Amino acid sequence: MLIHQILKDKDLEGVATVKPGSKVADAAQLLSDKKIGAVIVSNDGVHPAGILSERDIVSELGKVGTGCLDQPVDDLMTEKLITCAPGDRAIQVLQTMTEGRFRHMPVMEGDEMVGLVSIGDVVKARLEELSQQADALKNMIMGY
Repeated sequence: MLIHQILKDKDLEGVATVKPGSKVADAAQLLSDKKIGAVIVSNDGVHPAGILSERDIVSELGKVGTGCLDQPVDDLMTEKLITCAPGDRAIQVLQTMTEGRFRHMPVMEGDEMVGLVSIGDVVKARLEELSQQADALKNMIMGY
């Protein structure tokens, strides 16, 4: 399965973004409201400057306490993004996420973001793919 197939199946209102300089508290509120695990930091919603995850926020809360909620997202975000392309294989993206120990990956076409996939999206797609393969094998063996 390819990443563009996963994006096609997602209910997307667009990728959740916050502008650089936004407060961490505002990003945390967005994460909570949308029940998501990460937001992209971007001025225009297309060119990512970084990514901020719930894990980033919790880690900083543990280090410095609630004062971090007044910090700009720029202080906590991951700037060096690891991305994928719509034509990348889902299994490779899953491996990259697992090895890198992160759960969200921007999908890029050139220098523009066209989506965001989570490890949950990729695992779900992979499980569906395996189920379809198992059904096809079962039907082949049964002579259907």
